[in-house]
Order: sequence, then C-alpha cells, then structure tokens
Amino acid sequence: MSSSARPTIVRHQILATATMVAFLMYLDRICLAQIVSSDSFQKSVALEGWQIDWVKGAFFWAYALAQVPAGWLSDRFGTRTLITIYIAMWSVFTAATSFATGFTTLLLARLFCGLAEAGYYPASSGLLTRWAHIESRGFASSLISWGGRVGGAVAPGLTAFVILRAGDWRWAGWLYGLVGVIVAASYWRVFREHPRQHPRCNAAEISLLAEGRGDFQPVKDPPKSFPLKLSCKSTNLWMANAVQFFTNIGWAFLILTLPDYLRKVMHLEEGMTGLITTGALSIGIAALPLGGFITDYISRHHGKRLGRMLPMSVTKFAAAACYMLALWTDSPWGMAAAFGLVAFFGDIGLPAMWTTMQDISGKYQAQLFGWSNMWGNLGAAIMPMLFSVVRENFDTNQDYHEGVWMCAGAFVLAGVFALFVNAEKPVIQEG
Repeated sequence: MSSSARPTIVRHQILATATMVAFLMYLDRICLAQIVSSDSFQKSVALEGWQIDWVKGAFFWAYALAQVPAGWLSDRFGTRTLITIYIAMWSVFTAATSFATGFTTLLLARLFCGLAEAGYYPASSGLLTRWAHIESRGFASSLISWGGRVGGAVAPGLTAFVILRAGDWRWAGWLYGLVGVIVAASYWRVFREHPRQHPRCNAAEISLLAEGRGDFQPVKDPPKSFPLKLSCKSTNLWMANAVQFFTNIGWAFLILTLPDYLRKVMHLEEGMTGLITTGALSIGIAALPLGGFITDYISRHHGKRLGRMLPMSVTKFAAAACYMLALWTDSPWGMAAAFGLVAFFGDIGLPAMWTTMQDISGKYQAQLFGWSNMWGNLGAAIMPMLFSVVRENFDTNQDYHEGVWMCAGAFVLAGVFALFVNAEKPVIQEG
C-alpha cells in the first residue's frame, strides 16, 4: 500500500460507532427519572421518597466506584472485548429494570447497570489517543460526549412517548435493552485496538494518525497496577477531580430532579414534562462540538494550559447564572430555554476536561480518566440526597429554589477549581 494513497476513513467509522454507543449509554442512564415519575410506574410500584432518591443515586454510586477497576481492565486487557461486554451487560440490566417489582429489585438493576457502564468513558478516552489526530482531540472528545448528551436529551421525551404509547413503563427498559445488544455486536465488528491492527486501515491513514506521536505502535507492556500513591500526590489531578465533582452536582439536577420540579412545582402534565426536559437538554448538546473547536483553537494559539483551562472555568460561572434565570421564568418554553442554557454552559467545557486527562495521564490513560471520572460521578450520586436535605431544612415553601441555588453554587466552585488545572503538567513524569 503506497503511503501517498488517500487515507482510508476507518478513524471516522470508529469515532461514529463510539458516539453511537455513548448515545445508547445515556439513553439507558437517564430514562429512569422519566420512568419513576410516570403515572404507570407510580400505580404499579409503590416507593417512598427516600427510596426513589436511593434508586436514582444507586446507578451513580456503582458507576463512580467501578471507574478505576474498569479503567484498569481496559488498560490491561484492551478495549474491544471489554467495551463489547460492557454494552451487552448494561443493556441486559436496563431490560432487567423493567422486570423490577419493588425497591430491592429496582435498586439492584440500577446498581449493576452502573457497574457495566463505568468502563465505557475511561476506555473511550484511551481510544481517542490512538484513533484521533493529535491536534483534533478536543473535537473528537466532544463528539463522543455529544453522543451521550444527545442520548440524554432524547431520553425523557422518548421514554415518555414509549410509556404513553405502550401504556406500561416496563416497555421502555425492554426496548432499550434489545437495541443495546444489537449495538454491542456492531461495536465488535467495527473496532480494533490500534490502527496498525485494523484490516481496513491503510498506510496513509496510519501515517496521518501517527503525526506528532513518535513511536506509534500498539502497547506491548500495559500497566499492571494503578498508580495510587502518585495520583494522591498530584495537586493538578485533585484540581481536575474537584472540577468534575462539583460540575456533576450542578448538572445532575437536569437529569434527576428537573422532571419532579416541573410536575410538582410547576404542575405540568407528564407529556409536557418530558418535552421540556428534552428541549432543555437538546439546547445543551450544541455546546459539545463548539467546546471541542474552542479547546483546539485556543490550544493551538495560546498553548494547552489556557486551551484546556479557560473553557473549563469560565463556562461554569455562566451555568450558575443561568440557574438563577431559570427560577425567574414561569413560561414552560422559557424554562426549557433557561435550563437549556444551564446544560449548554455546563457542557461546553467537557471536551477540555477529556483532553486534559489525555494530556496528563500518559500510559495510565483509562485508569486515571476513571479515577477523575469517579469523583465526578460521586458528585452526581450524592446530589439527590443533598437536594432532599436542602429542601427539608431550608425550603419552607417547597418551591425547590434553595436546592437549585445549591446546584448553582456547585458550578461556581467547579469554575474556581478549574483555574488551577494545568494540562501541561503530567501526573507521572515518564523518563
């Protein structure tokens, strides 16, 4: 194969498939909030408020705590087999959610779904270091994140539609689970660990992907242990962890509590609640490709430190301000726009976070991404309980405002910590 031939487009197929998987993952993750708020569910499964909080948080607890083990498995044994297994497993447990008969079975289904989904983003971060051009990591990261956010945006409206058409909440989990098994088979067919190992990747494409990387070869000596001591000593990594932790506390309201706010405080009917939630999250998805372009542009012209730090920091303050705007809005579509701006500014810095972790993680790519993502999802896991505590102790008129202020404050803290993240300072200096 001549190196002067036109490069094949396997890298685009890999990225498109990874984006489709992220779409499915968020669809399965976020459908629960709409399910438990549906009339069909509440008539068939009697749960108390604290039980619903634990069911909502169970996924994120399992997802968070499994990040590092899943990242280690991906670094140690490769991603093709493991991601295929992850997709199949979370699809099976999404279907199992719809077989639940009470608190315990529902909690277990969501726990195992969280465990299965934990490995995908850490493994995908490593995938991008091999399958995206070194100067386009921000945009490539934004596309996979975008797939997830599109899935999250579609989930409320689609889940409400499926439930209303079928007349039973259980059909949502069954349908999503079946689609997931098909997607798992597609991923196995398309993906390979490294461009040099893909039968359809020609020499020109390999040469393109190898630019600026030195020895571009499959990993021969994967790390056998997690660098816990060095990770705990890295102030830079702790700053990134804090950004993820507080960002997810601020953002989780949109996927876990917004449907309740719209129904219980704004007194909207089920179909309108799904449409507004989907509308808000749909506005947010435009942020990710834009954030990828901004990250790559600033990095090329002003260096990686500013190119990663500015999109992560400035946008969090804007997200906090938009929460205040949302509370002053009574119109249903005005609320969709205001909460949509929260999602927009909350997400626009996500590609910068992904690329920062790729920059500072070295050969421990999936593991350190998982370590940082763990702290982020612990934030999402505790958000429902924090929100309930704030409501019970400070929200005397039950209008949810104090809880939303808490989420806005979390965004402010994320923006402050982001100022101290340096993408040019690796966690582990490799000699």
